[in-house]
This record gives sequence, C-alpha cells and structure tokens, in this order.
Amino acid sequence: MSRFSGMIHDDFLPVARALCKMVRRPEDGGAAVCVYHRGEKVVDIWAGNRNAEGTPWAEDTAALSFSTTKGVTSAAVHLLADRGLISYDDPVSRYWPEFAAAGKRELTIRHVLCHESGLFDIGSLVSDSREMLDWGHICRLLAASEPRFRPGTANGYQAITYGWLAGEIVRRVTGVPIERFVASEIAEPLRADGLCLLVPAEQRRRLATLINPLAVRSRFGAERTLSERYRRADRLMSRLPRWTRCALTPRGILPFVFSDEVLDAPIPSLNGVFTARSLAKLYAAIVSGGARDLPRLFSDSTARSLGVAQNRRRDKVLFIPMYWRLGYHFVGTNRGVVRGAFGHFGYGGSGAWGDLRSELAVALVVNRVAGTPIGDTRMLRIGGAALACANKRSQALVKA
Repeated sequence: MSRFSGMIHDDFLPVARALCKMVRRPEDGGAAVCVYHRGEKVVDIWAGNRNAEGTPWAEDTAALSFSTTKGVTSAAVHLLADRGLISYDDPVSRYWPEFAAAGKRELTIRHVLCHESGLFDIGSLVSDSREMLDWGHICRLLAASEPRFRPGTANGYQAITYGWLAGEIVRRVTGVPIERFVASEIAEPLRADGLCLLVPAEQRRRLATLINPLAVRSRFGAERTLSERYRRADRLMSRLPRWTRCALTPRGILPFVFSDEVLDAPIPSLNGVFTARSLAKLYAAIVSGGARDLPRLFSDSTARSLGVAQNRRRDKVLFIPMYWRLGYHFVGTNRGVVRGAFGHFGYGGSGAWGDLRSELAVALVVNRVAGTPIGDTRMLRIGGAALACANKRSQALVKA
C-alpha cells in the first residue's frame, strides 16, 4: 500500500487501501478521506500531492469541491426549518416577495430543495460566467425568471442556480448572507475547521490546486494552448441536450472554475471549499448528533426527513432518476445503493453522505478533476469500502 498520513481504526484499513489506489502517480494529485461510525471518528487520512510542484497534501489542506457544496447549503436551510423559522411547503415568495413574478407565487421551498422549481437554466440568465460573482444581480434575474416547467410536475437539476435559490432564502429569513450563516451556525458550533462557502483570503494558502483535465489530457485534440482546448470543449458542450447545456455550461464556465476568480464571491452550489474532516463531521452531527463529542445539529425528526425520496422521476437535466431528497440525492457505492442515506457528490470527484441506520458519515475531497457533473467512481469506491467496514464492525459488535 502507498503511503498515507493521519489516523485510522484497524477496522477501516480497506478505506486507506482505496485512497492509496487513487493517488499512485503524481498526475493523480491528492485526496483526503474522513469517516465517522456511530459518532466515532474512525478514518482521518490523506495522501498524494496538493499541487503540480509535488507539495504533499497536509493535515489542513482543503479543496474546492463543486456540487458537494450543495449538501452544506441544504443543511443551512434545514437548520431554519428545524428552528421553526420556515416550513418546507411555504412559498418562497413569503420571504422573497420579488420572487412571485412570472407565475412563481406558489413555488415552494420544497420545490427548490427537490429540484422541482424549473429554474435550472443559468445559461439563459448570464452572458458570461463571471456574472455569477454578483449575488444581487443573479438573484434579481432568478426572481424575474419564468420556470421551464410547472413547479412540482417534474425535476431538473439546478446544478448552478440552486445555491442562489437556497442561499437567498437563508439571507431573507435571517438577514445574514449564507456564507456567514454557515460559518456561525454550523462550522463554529461543530468546531469544523475548513467548512467554507467563502474562503477568507488568509486561508487560501491551504487550498489544493485543482488539476484541470483540459490541461493534462490529449484526447481533446492536438491544440497547443489551453485556450484552444477550452474552445474545443465549448464546441463539444454545445452538442449536449439543450436543458443539460443550459443547466451546466453557461458561457465561459470552464476557464472560470479553474481560475482564482471563482473564489472571490459565494456561489453556494459549486465553490465551497472543504476538508474531508469538516464534511464528515457535519454529516456525522446529523446522523449521530449527541453521541460522543458531536453536537446535535438537527432534531431527530428533521434528520429522518433527509433520507426520504421526494421524487422518483427521471431528471430532465441528468436523464436518470436522482431520487431527490430535501437538498440531497440518493447515495451510490460500488457495493450498491445505501437505502435511506442522503448526500451530495460533486464534479471533480468529491462527495459526502450520511446514513442514519448505520450512523455512518463519509467524505472525500480531491484535487484531480474528473468524471461527470455528479462525480466519478472514486467516491463510489471510498463509500463502498467504508460501508463494508462499518457493516462488518457492526456484525462483530452484535456477536460480542
């Protein structure tokens, strides 16, 4: 087994083997994994390199984690519901009056959380991805937008728009921007260092550098410059089905997400920066809150609601059923689907999830970007290894 750093319980050594297989070569970059089982942190390890210069991944290294961010943003909305400040079936316009425009008066918070709002089309809202750095501008555009389908009758992955839809609800209810709300109401109570929807400038030194697949892969053609490869990628993305393209690929998205600019303002559907340790602790606080030294984040009833599928239709953007929960999707592993679990995976390979029945929480962050808009097989393998270890450990405890 390749070298890794950190701590791991003997019952979970297969998780370390799965991690080390992911970072065998310098071009594989680095990664970190954290796992909690029954309120106990059993895995907290890292391996590989955080940048192209070969700097080793460190204990405090964090990484931009793309759509894994949506799981953290959703937790903020659930905290409001748990405190009785909102109800999932409240119209969004109750808190955001301008949102009632274009026939959206009855569009609910539940519709937003379950990707049933019909407001996934970021491509028609912005002429350039850098517009997404202006929170007020995007929220005004969304408030004036007409849904692509009648809310509640279908689901289409709000790949980028979700962050403003959910985040503006938090801001309107609390008067606090969502990045500050997450910092003060989630990260600080959990003592979850490295859970950021907006990275302070002084913390950027600890970020892993993303490995851009267009910069290292030759299959995009023999272009000599990165800008030529971006143009080739734009042409390829233009062939995607219309709704997929509109939801996932606003103009200039690739050079934007691989630039330093992407960190300059909160985009709480795609630019959260996390350590695996902070993500796993968040999910563990939901599924095992009150155990050991984990604070209880939600009530039992709110926690139980997160694993309940709200729709089972094929998603109109992703073309497969995502079994959308309230802000989360189903959890797959290389050992099958974890029934009743909830989480969110991201473009690039990161992801995090929790399961109430097994009291298992798993998180992975990486810097080599690969795979689909909702991840690749790395998270499936890490999750499968953690699940097998937890099941074996639980069976042993029962026999004892």
